[in-house]
Amino acid sequence: MCGIIGFTGQSQAKNVLLEGLESLEYRGYDSAGMAYFNDNVIHTIKTTGKVSSLRKKVEAAPKFHSTCGIGHTRWATHGGVSHINSHPHTFGKVTLIHNGIIENYHELETMLAAEGKHPVSQTDTEIAAMLIDHLYQGNPMEALKKTMEFLEGAYAFCILLEDRPGVIYCLRNGSPLVACHCEEGSIIASDMVALIKYSKEYFVLPEQHIATLTKDQITVFDINDKVVTPKMLYMNWDISSAMKGGYPNYMLKEIHEQPEALRSTIIPRVREGNLPDLSKDGIPHNILDNVNRIIITACGTAMHAGLIGRVMFERLLRIPVTVEIASEFRYQNPIMDKNTLVITISQSGETADTLAALRLAKAGNAKTLSIVNVKGSSIARESDYVLYTHAGPEIAVASTKAYTCQLSCLYLLAFAFALEKGRLSEEDCSKEMENLLQIIPAIEKTLTFHSLAEDISRNLKDCEDLFFIGRGLDYALSCEGSIKLKEISYIHSEAYAAGELKHGTLSLVTEGTPVIALATQANVYSKMISNIREVRARGAMVILITNGSDLIDSSICDYHFALPYLAGDFAPFTAAIVLQMLAYYTSVGRGLDVDQPRNLAKSVTVE
Repeated sequence: MCGIIGFTGQSQAKNVLLEGLESLEYRGYDSAGMAYFNDNVIHTIKTTGKVSSLRKKVEAAPKFHSTCGIGHTRWATHGGVSHINSHPHTFGKVTLIHNGIIENYHELETMLAAEGKHPVSQTDTEIAAMLIDHLYQGNPMEALKKTMEFLEGAYAFCILLEDRPGVIYCLRNGSPLVACHCEEGSIIASDMVALIKYSKEYFVLPEQHIATLTKDQITVFDINDKVVTPKMLYMNWDISSAMKGGYPNYMLKEIHEQPEALRSTIIPRVREGNLPDLSKDGIPHNILDNVNRIIITACGTAMHAGLIGRVMFERLLRIPVTVEIASEFRYQNPIMDKNTLVITISQSGETADTLAALRLAKAGNAKTLSIVNVKGSSIARESDYVLYTHAGPEIAVASTKAYTCQLSCLYLLAFAFALEKGRLSEEDCSKEMENLLQIIPAIEKTLTFHSLAEDISRNLKDCEDLFFIGRGLDYALSCEGSIKLKEISYIHSEAYAAGELKHGTLSLVTEGTPVIALATQANVYSKMISNIREVRARGAMVILITNGSDLIDSSICDYHFALPYLAGDFAPFTAAIVLQMLAYYTSVGRGLDVDQPRNLAKSVTVE
């Protein structure tokens, strides 16, 4: 969610902070601010709105030279969008920025009120600043350790202390912080995207640890004051990967990056004979020994990938699979044991509910395997096994290449598991893997349909309601198409299993209602055509997506995407591209901010 950047070193801090905040804008926010030391005094500048507004205020301020400061973009949780609720917050000697939610802030506020201390904002963050100031008696480490004893919830703090110029103190529990030391100095941020300009080597601050940043070094301490050497990680992409590269929006760039992202994710996991090989990922060939149930848990788009994974697993493995929304799963007292495999999916590896679901699975003695995009993330570190997507940085809030890479990992797992369990012969598995590799050129061809998608979007941009229908894999994909459209175009849309139309949904279809119909599955194709005729008879404007060019009757649709033909169960990859393009061009046609839709954030690190 919110963005954090901190810098202390040789360079002008305001430049590092502003550029860092600009690189973190994709995370979603509604206000921005920074605090810095100047002549050993802490100064704060903040504003509602965009980082560009903050930059104008900084440039309009009296000239200053500061080499130490912290910056933040806030996404409102406690208290509305206002200047006073923006970060940084200062109380006494403490100035801080915060990602996460302090769950017991009201109890702490009551405790501090008894001491005659009262906040001026409505935020839980100011309460944290008040608590640290209350506990600070000249020893920063002691105050921060005591603070952790009081706090409940998720937090990542960067803190300036009035009497410690040039030093940034950081601590985290749940919400991520990554850091690096380079020629310019020491930098800490909520996302590695803010670091890549300075260094490809970084580390993740461990939970319940404290870091001190000076211009010369970063020191990490555990709760017992022991100095810890953090595990260094390496970014295998460069700064150009996180830039727009000539595209008008990050989302369009990332849609077009999918062939390369899939190459990077699939091809290293193919061995001689076109067979899946997950050995370099450390996933044992016998992982399914004694497993009698698989649970896939995730949120949003990642959960929709799981819906397709369930179909593939059950078809190939004949093991019961359930897909659970992580925010529900963690409160359902789920049944798990050592014979359960729990697969969690998260682009960031920091999704709060998915992380909690993972921890619940581990507490239930289940085996855990995670599909994530970010090395060193919390979910990656805490899982028994990890299968990384190699999608590179995904900046737009709406997930595109991360989604198709997650799908490819689920297909790889399904084929590898089926081969190991004897459900697929080597010959049949090799054919399936060849089909998986064919999705890459098929997607490249599908991307050339952009003109048709843009043309259709002109008829969608002014509608108030839209429906997606499909069966089997197509229904699972319809759920993803629906969320993609509504999150960036703000058009109300719903996904329905096509066979359920006559059980109530059909009453919502009237003259001119747009219906996007997915009919890519041969085994239910004729059933889908019947369902399409039902909505067509009620006056629906039908956009039909098929696997190949076969069409029984051109009168059943207004528009037709004939996807490059893919064998078997692989059409969701190409159909996903079409749905992404329709959402993108509809949003553009409505004049909206495609990359940063209102009220949404890229990495949801709070409940």
